[in-house]
Amino acid sequence: MVRGILVDLQKYKNHLFQTIKNKLTEWLSLKEETVLAEDLYRFLHSIKGTSGTLQLDDLMQISSELLSKLENEEKKKWTEIELNNFLYPLITLIYKHENSGNLASLNNKVLNLKAPLIQIIDDDVSMLILLKDVLETKGWMVITNTNPESAVKQYFEMKPDCLILDIQLPQKDGFQVLQEIQNDSEKYFIPTIMISIKNNKETRIRAYQMGADDFFKKPIDMEEFVAKVDRHLQRKKIFDQFVLIDELTQVYNRKFLMDNLQRFFLDFKRTNEPFSISIIDIDFFKKINDTYGHLMGDQVLRDFAQYIKRNIRSMDTIYRYGGEEFVIVFPKTTSGDVNRLLTKLIKGFSQIEYTHKESSFSVTFSAGIYTVKDEFVTLTEAFKEADSSLYHAKHLGRSRVECLQMTSNVYQKATLNISIVDDDTIIRTLLSQMLESITIDNIHLNIKLFENGPSFLNSEHAKEDVNHFLILDGVMPVMDGLEVLQKVKQEKNAHRYKVLMLTGRKSQDEIERALRLGADDYVTKPFNVTDLQVRIERILNMLK
Repeated sequence: MVRGILVDLQKYKNHLFQTIKNKLTEWLSLKEETVLAEDLYRFLHSIKGTSGTLQLDDLMQISSELLSKLENEEKKKWTEIELNNFLYPLITLIYKHENSGNLASLNNKVLNLKAPLIQIIDDDVSMLILLKDVLETKGWMVITNTNPESAVKQYFEMKPDCLILDIQLPQKDGFQVLQEIQNDSEKYFIPTIMISIKNNKETRIRAYQMGADDFFKKPIDMEEFVAKVDRHLQRKKIFDQFVLIDELTQVYNRKFLMDNLQRFFLDFKRTNEPFSISIIDIDFFKKINDTYGHLMGDQVLRDFAQYIKRNIRSMDTIYRYGGEEFVIVFPKTTSGDVNRLLTKLIKGFSQIEYTHKESSFSVTFSAGIYTVKDEFVTLTEAFKEADSSLYHAKHLGRSRVECLQMTSNVYQKATLNISIVDDDTIIRTLLSQMLESITIDNIHLNIKLFENGPSFLNSEHAKEDVNHFLILDGVMPVMDGLEVLQKVKQEKNAHRYKVLMLTGRKSQDEIERALRLGADDYVTKPFNVTDLQVRIERILNMLK
């Protein structure tokens, strides 16, 4: 008898959640129409009463809290965007209820922005999916690639903490990929694990001779594999903590910069002598790599760092902050003096001519300055101000120095288009609210939602010649996500796109096709919202 009551209750619970979803779907697709406050009140009041009867405590609490916020909104007319924001807690709960069984089986390790990043290159998609799933249960972030050419590009863009590389690959084998990475690398210590169906002595020796740190034969013993990956990540962490010189450019690295800046701030509070921070960035450096190759890019980085080092005072210090970005700290110097020096250095460096085959080119840089002259300014604030000045210099045309402290100019942030293409209203709303909560310094996130592929592809948003992050559902009516991805990759602005596919949990064929068509990453539905946000935020920071 008791068992029968429980079954009936579950039936009514499911019916209530479906009713709520139907109403939310209707309201969140209003476009130009509005919802009256009294209709919203009745909707929430009904949920509160029914959820209490059905012992749905979370639902009753959320509806009660939303009702209390409606007390002073009796005459308000709610737009779609306002409803998105207001009903977000309810939308999240509906999503969790719909996917409760699958979400419960997801790993409990939550990603964070500083989680180690592992890259796997293997054309065996079954192996990719298995390794990605296993490694992400450890709280590590994993990116995958089946194509050697795009994998090398992904390696330099994402700068993983560990590389897992299969020897048997199409077009070029793993040894060729490893050689290309080592020839063109920025010479950071990145542990490399090679995997192969071949386990003869000659293959293993060659892997180690080529620079691999470890070797595993297929099939892989997962317990031992995870332990080895963990050990390599720990080694890299220890290495990064103790090395202070950037190997490629032979100037101090980011870790030493942060340690020294702390000392500069402490000295300022003691002496009250101002000092200046300048963030400098080589102009159009990605174009140099793409046009002339990473070897030439490395040469430019080396020459640039040494040129700056030779032409600043002995008390000034240059650090490589990351990629083509450097920081110079100028003790006992104000922004006006730094501005004049860096302007002179831009002119001098631009006169150096580089040649590659039959082509020649010159290089400039942009700089932002901030002078610390207020004891209440924090390191984070000073750095952010210098970075904002750098972005202002880029906005004004590059090859210049800017200091927002010295002007009243308001700079315009660079735009990053973001598109969410999914036929599920709840998913679209959930993702849009999550993206709205993300802040990327000096970047304006221009977020648009689309319910199907054609509406996205025909939009001006898709065609604009700006960097674009596309979140794309794999299965949709009218045109599925793989068709959309294929068309995006055929457009002239395809190089501007980073694509994250949302796939079914068991859809290996879908994942394989997505990776082969050029998707940069995939996430299986249902997803943990917090994990997805961290993953997206990390990718967006790479697109700055």
